[in-house]
Amino acid sequence: MPTRPDPDQSLVLSPAQARSRRARNVAIGLGVGGLVILFYVITIAKLGSHVFSMFDGS
Repeated sequence: MPTRPDPDQSLVLSPAQARSRRARNVAIGLGVGGLVILFYVITIAKLGSHVFSMFDGS
């Protein structure tokens, strides 16, 4: 059975590495968010505008 790593020997990132990791995470987050918005817009376009008229109460 593998042993657990010692928490005192954890990886410490340099400030440049931490900035790079943060920038990469932000870029990935923006990319995923952009895809979500794109899929939403495409879905609404395919369904047509009558979908919104179902909720107008008439």
